Amino acid sequence: MKQTTQGKSGIKDVQNSCDERGIAIQKVGVSDVHLPFLIKTKSGSFQSVLAKIKLAVDLPQEFKGTHMSRFIEILSDWSQKPVSYREVEYMLTDTIDRLHAMRAHIDIHFKYFIEKAAPVSGLKSMLDYDCVFSAELVRGEQLDFMFGITVPFTSLCPCSKEISHYGAHNQRGTMRAKIKQLPGKFIWIEDLAAMMEEQGSCQVYALLKREDEKYVTEKAYENPKFVEDVLRDLVLTLRKIDGVEWFEVECENYESIHNHSAYAAHVECVEQ
Repeated sequence: MKQTTQGKSGIKDVQNSCDERGIAIQKVGVSDVHLPFLIKTKSGSFQSVLAKIKLAVDLPQEFKGTHMSRFIEILSDWSQKPVSYREVEYMLTDTIDRLHAMRAHIDIHFKYFIEKAAPVSGLKSMLDYDCVFSAELVRGEQLDFMFGITVPFTSLCPCSKEISHYGAHNQRGTMRAKIKQLPGKFIWIEDLAAMMEEQGSCQVYALLKREDEKYVTEKAYENPKFVEDVLRDLVLTLRKIDGVEWFEVECENYESIHNHSAYAAHVECVEQ
């Protein structure tokens, strides 16, 4: 016979009742939760961002449902504290304890801003980067943490430069990296973004004066790269990061002379 428990208020607790279908669920929780979050910066302060979050736990086969309100309570509590690698671990530990689970998983997507100086004028402006913290924790085990970032860049086509009497077509592109580091290792968003930006034909800036525009145009022309070149140089760069266990990279050029994009991708486990 199915039984429905009662909570402290005397109201029936349906989700805590027994389920007889014999199916455990690997992930159950909340998604598309939008909250202000505080992200730790390399300078030691924090940046307030708008985060889109998915938080989930495992659910044993004997339980009908989980307690959805507790996920929001947890996220609301943690949205007031600066978050980085260690805080994500604490957050998932809190989730496991409060939901009586064995495993918890979180994805935190957010747009992060980094101040950049124009290459000649030195004028400063903010450039935005799409980032994600993705982590899973099993009770009693170490945190499995992944950090991802999307970085814009300019590329100039080597073939176009070689065959043209003057000029060469160029385009804006994006490179996306996801990295998993060994326990205790962590790279700051600012450092990874700077390393990645060096792999294109030229960097992208939010604010450019005429002297800056001249510089980036000529810099790209002197440094032509296919999307394959950008990807391979990015792979070599990520291999040098201390403690990287695994990474996945994608590069996409939004072609200026085609109605399609050029794309390349690579996944690698790094031997330590």
